[in-house]
Amino acid sequence: MRVHRLLRRRQNGSAAVEMAIIAPVAMLLLIGIIEFSIVFFVTLSMQYAVREGARYAITGRVDKDPATANRERYKAVLASIKSNSMGMYDSLSPVITVNGTSYAAPSSYAANMFGGPEDIVVLRIDCTWNLSTPLISAFFPGGKYKFAVAATMRNEDFPPL
Repeated sequence: MRVHRLLRRRQNGSAAVEMAIIAPVAMLLLIGIIEFSIVFFVTLSMQYAVREGARYAITGRVDKDPATANRERYKAVLASIKSNSMGMYDSLSPVITVNGTSYAAPSSYAANMFGGPEDIVVLRIDCTWNLSTPLISAFFPGGKYKFAVAATMRNEDFPPL
């Protein structure tokens, strides 16, 4: 009976010590899993936005251009991509490539960048996502996850603008 009490007294506080050792590792793993989940979510969201933007581009429509006068097709397509990206477009530093021509800044966008009727359009967006977890960002150069999403479609036979 006395030995049992002595052993029990030695184990008091051992759960707290074990928790103090394991908790940081467990929390780091949990935060890493959350960060990877966010990375996959951002990638899939941008893939959806590019696909929807390409689907909009092939119709030749301009109704999504925010300007009411002199609506332009490329602005309407970019507005479609932005609206389908769930607010992530502006935080990704996107570089748009259409049929092999890169457009890094809005000032370089061209009115005919999505081609004419019956043209094949290859829309690709290169994105950079800044990682926030040090454990995860150590595996990526500069703490940035770089990815590209793309869609290829043929323009419909729409009337030229």
